[in-house]
Amino acid sequence: MKSIPVKKIPVAITTEQMRVVDRLMIEEYFITLPQMMENAGRHLADLAWHMVNTNSQPKPPSKILVVCGTGNNGGGGMVAARYLSNWGCEVSIYLAGKMNRLKSTPAKQWATVKRLPLSVIATEDAGLTDRLNDAELIIDAILGYGVSGNPRGLAGSAINAIFASNRSRILALDAPSGLDTTSGIAGKPTVKASATITLALPKIGLIQSSARKYVGDLYVADIGVPPALYQKMNIEYPLLFNNQPIIRVTMDLK
Repeated sequence: MKSIPVKKIPVAITTEQMRVVDRLMIEEYFITLPQMMENAGRHLADLAWHMVNTNSQPKPPSKILVVCGTGNNGGGGMVAARYLSNWGCEVSIYLAGKMNRLKSTPAKQWATVKRLPLSVIATEDAGLTDRLNDAELIIDAILGYGVSGNPRGLAGSAINAIFASNRSRILALDAPSGLDTTSGIAGKPTVKASATITLALPKIGLIQSSARKYVGDLYVADIGVPPALYQKMNIEYPLLFNNQPIIRVTMDLK
């Protein structure tokens, strides 16, 4: 992976605008949800690898724990788990929800990871805390941009466990679970990440001063959104990626 460039981005979008982006991708450009999920998960895996391997020579297998929700954010985490396992990492994966609550596309990803040589932690497994404390890197793929309010149930319990682990390296997909991506207000509980890789464009909530201690270093990943789509939405879009699918964003965007 090439070194990750740092850029200032003069535009950020709301949660509702991101919903429109996702809808137009599927309905008008025929870029499917599985395609977007694969792109997101691959870039998540790339950044995770970058975080645990600081040079080009991999060290002994890195212990990575991926905590997934039952929605599309969780599906991206499952894709990342697959790549990281393929690359020789020692990957454990935990589903923060009931299997019968998996959406259709994440359910297919879950069926795939269960066939791979990685450790699947059962939802009721009391050993999650031990795995959290043993992991070199925790990936938070529990809740995505569409969630507001305080996380509840198994998702809330997993977020509490991550928070209580006090680990220094936590990588969140799209947003730290529990953080409102429009207001920047943290729910109770919210993951406190050391880095966040968001998708397409930064969400406004991620750059609020109230969110910074939860977001950590902010990265943006290319999931294949055509610039013409942003033009259709009257969003001024700077050419961001230039054959570099991940960039790091400075936090002084406003």
